[in-house]
Amino acid sequence: MMEDAPFFPLVAEGPDNVSAYWIKSEDKVRLRVAYWPAEGTPKGTVFVLQGRTENIEKYGRTAEALHGAGYAAFAIDLRGQGLSDRLTDDPMTGHVGQFSDYQKDVAAMAEAAETLDLPKPWYLMGHSLGACVGLRAIIEGLPVSACVFTAPLWGINLSAVQRLAAWPLAWAAQAVGKGHVYAPGTRGESYVLHTAFEDNRLTHDPDMYQYYINISESLVDQQVGGPSMGWLFQALKETRSLSKTPSPDIPCITFCGAEDSIVDIPAVRDRMSRWPRGKFELVENARHDVLHEIPRIRDDVLTKILDLFA
Repeated sequence: MMEDAPFFPLVAEGPDNVSAYWIKSEDKVRLRVAYWPAEGTPKGTVFVLQGRTENIEKYGRTAEALHGAGYAAFAIDLRGQGLSDRLTDDPMTGHVGQFSDYQKDVAAMAEAAETLDLPKPWYLMGHSLGACVGLRAIIEGLPVSACVFTAPLWGINLSAVQRLAAWPLAWAAQAVGKGHVYAPGTRGESYVLHTAFEDNRLTHDPDMYQYYINISESLVDQQVGGPSMGWLFQALKETRSLSKTPSPDIPCITFCGAEDSIVDIPAVRDRMSRWPRGKFELVENARHDVLHEIPRIRDDVLTKILDLFA
């Protein structure tokens, strides 16, 4: 039986009709999920998989757009994020034991969706880390009819020198029991609370950036800082493994901001060039968070997502 979990609709700025639950993965990690039902006859349910450092509340405005188009939305705090169980003594560390653990979260999410009898067909929307987790989940059989990815973490944007250094450094940190230590150049603090809008890598929209700040200030205990060395090593391993895996045969559209400095856009292009029913869109004048960009960009992306689902 699923227990009710806390959720903060005023902070999320999404539909008022929302329910949150605690669920457990097969390895006993407590996870939070949230469900926004559709009004009237639903067109289906969109599973939302978040990016690294994010929480469910950050997708309130996205849920509002899906709700307005007749879709239910179902989102999760992946392990180590939001209100789901943290995995190190320092709750600000972005950490995971191995990337396959995230698949246990998706499996628990899908089981909860069946228990709640969420309307089908099911669709998937994954951002950044969530796109990496989501692609693997679909490859392994998650029953969705179509998928959308934004700024997918199918490769990390590193220089050749950084990449050469990252592999041995991250491996060695894990090998000597220091996998929980922050990756070089990162700290245990919220990015948006310590980065001025003018310097941010996420969005050109000051209103959306203020939205991020409001969420971070209101929900301090849900914030995550930099990634651990272990997370970095596991991300390098998983993205390399995924790059050698065939694309699933379902409709897909993938968006990257042309100014995204976080993910490896050539890796995304390569993946989408090998996706039989896939389409890639490079969004001009956009940064990492295309779904939280200026209204013109955001509306265009959402329109294309809804066209695909329809």
